[in-house]
Amino acid sequence: MEINLGKLAFDIDFHPSDNLVATGLINGDLHLYRYNSDNIDNDPVRLLEVHAHTESCRAARFINGGCALLTGSPDCSILATDVETGSTIARFDNAHEAAVNRLINLTESTVASGDDEGCIKVWDTRERSCCNSFDAHEDYVSDMTFASDAMKLLATSGDGTLSVCNLRRNKVQAQSEFSEDELLSVVLMKNGRKVVCGSQTGTILLYSWGCFKDCSDRFVDLSSNSIDTMLKLDEDRIITGSENGMINLVGILPNRVIQPIAEHSEYPVERLAFSHDRKFLGSIAHDQMLKGTRVRLQEMGMP
Repeated sequence: MEINLGKLAFDIDFHPSDNLVATGLINGDLHLYRYNSDNIDNDPVRLLEVHAHTESCRAARFINGGCALLTGSPDCSILATDVETGSTIARFDNAHEAAVNRLINLTESTVASGDDEGCIKVWDTRERSCCNSFDAHEDYVSDMTFASDAMKLLATSGDGTLSVCNLRRNKVQAQSEFSEDELLSVVLMKNGRKVVCGSQTGTILLYSWGCFKDCSDRFVDLSSNSIDTMLKLDEDRIITGSENGMINLVGILPNRVIQPIAEHSEYPVERLAFSHDRKFLGSIAHDQMLKGTRVRLQEMGMP
């Protein structure tokens, strides 16, 4: 599956239960497509084209069970759009004081947003209000992940640190020492025991849960290109997207490159996402293409 978006895309997200994929573009547009998971030769059909923001649409997430799409932008706004009609449900024009760079789902009714000045906010989508705010970083928030059992939000930043925000106590509970370069991506692995961060130099840093001050291990032989995005496959393996356009399956502890999965012709990979049934690995890159690579989990050693 391939979609020529015609513009640079910054984010991608799949519907939680339907064959729909959304992407946010550099011109502020939000696109929604329906694809055929059984016949990849059928071209995806664009269902929505919404000019969501006056500046680029950097973040996009399905919320409320897939009924709405949430987007964030450097215009400091967050917009909720109805998936069926494309109409605006709610808009927060000054959601942040700086450019909104990242959105992730936390629970059924809460999402988190991170901005270019290091501020992280948690929003209640039912109440349409901000319920937590953290001045976690000194530079842009590059990625976030949620430890639901501990109710803790982990974030990476251009300032080279990993932060741990405690949602129950509404405070930044821990922060790593400054690493040598920008941290760009983060996933939680090994049943919550390891936090894995991708960096600008291509090194993967591993932190042990509860010991966030300094990394416990480094994987330095993966790539000389930045690890711009990571996606968890299971507790032992991740999928990485790099500056050189390569998408690889990577094992963690033991650290090894298992196999290449896809590529974007040397164009930097922006984001990765799984379809709801994990049949497709979605990827966007600077080639302005949205690719859906058929995922054969059995070939990756999964049942």
